[in-house]
Amino acid sequence: MYSMYDVDNRYDGFAADSSLEQRISFIRRVYGHLLGAMLLFIASAALFVNTPAIYQPLFSLLSLRWGPLLLIGGFMAASAVAQSMAYNRTSRGTQYFGLGLYAVLEALIFTPLLLYVQLRQGADVIMQAGTVTLIIFGGLSAVVMLTRSDFSFLRNFLWLGSLAAFAVIIVSMFTGGGITGSLLFMSAMVVLFSGWILYDTSNILHHYDTDQYVAAALKLFSSVATLFWWVLRLMSSRD
Repeated sequence: MYSMYDVDNRYDGFAADSSLEQRISFIRRVYGHLLGAMLLFIASAALFVNTPAIYQPLFSLLSLRWGPLLLIGGFMAASAVAQSMAYNRTSRGTQYFGLGLYAVLEALIFTPLLLYVQLRQGADVIMQAGTVTLIIFGGLSAVVMLTRSDFSFLRNFLWLGSLAAFAVIIVSMFTGGGITGSLLFMSAMVVLFSGWILYDTSNILHHYDTDQYVAAALKLFSSVATLFWWVLRLMSSRD
């Protein structure tokens, strides 16, 4: 059992206010857990796209009129539970379970897209999209780490952009519009979630306590996974 003010006997305060040694340790833990979540996502996705008992029901659900909305709603609800667990400050085990659950849920929601791209264009496109995503993520992370700038001013712009994008996606589901599949929209989403990575990385450094490395890893993983979704969609749209 962990106390809110004494977790593993480490300094309980913002990473930005801690000593250099504590800050480096915090960053290493965050990115170590982020790597673990990514590996779990890759392993789960590989299993799901090769298991008909998993992907067939997903495709059946997506073929229904309300299927996509139900899938998104279910994912959002389950994700909220996983994130709540990852932010639990009284049990480290609960935090780890929340992070792992979220990684598996992301793999599940990615399964139809990954299988479609793999069958239509081959696994190479998925690998290329993953590489591009990591390059973008690495570059943006380096900007924050090297400059130590606080990008919290982006928060309202990012939320407004995300709400607008979500509204467009929902309307597109009911109208059959192709705007969400346009190069302009997908490119805009890549830019939007690149902005989220800047904001999240900055927020973790300036506004997270040093004991919140599991929650920080989940936050980064969420943004990286969403960026990968739109990079993959953009790259797979090429003829």
